[in-house]
Amino acid sequence: MEKAIELIKEFEGLRLRAYKCVAGVWTIGWGHTGGVKAGTSISAGQAEELLRADVESVFRRLGLSRFGVNRRAALASFAFNVGVGAMLRSRLWRKVCANQADESIADEFRRWKYAGGKVQQGLIHRREKELSLYFQEDEQ
Repeated sequence: MEKAIELIKEFEGLRLRAYKCVAGVWTIGWGHTGGVKAGTSISAGQAEELLRADVESVFRRLGLSRFGVNRRAALASFAFNVGVGAMLRSRLWRKVCANQADESIADEFRRWKYAGGKVQQGLIHRREKELSLYFQEDEQ
């Protein structure tokens, strides 16, 4: 789970006051969206707790324990960003479940580069990092 948290932190950034993300969703901490309203503030410690709870939920809902460390981290980062529901409905998830080594999974990561209806350079960078990690062998 630590590798997933590090990856998410790299792309989310820490904000202790609620803000609307590019997609127009109220967000706080390290990308937490549940129950966030305008004017909400939290501490850095609370942001860390929210992130850990969110990532644990992603791991549990997707059953990520069946994957290696790098694939778990890449898939958790992706699902954290797009939402578990979207992940479960995605072609990427279907391909991962059918054959974890399918090279066309890279194309599926790359499709998810839009927020607010526009291509986001930050999402392009994030997807490249996620897919690179996904296909990287775990350290022994």
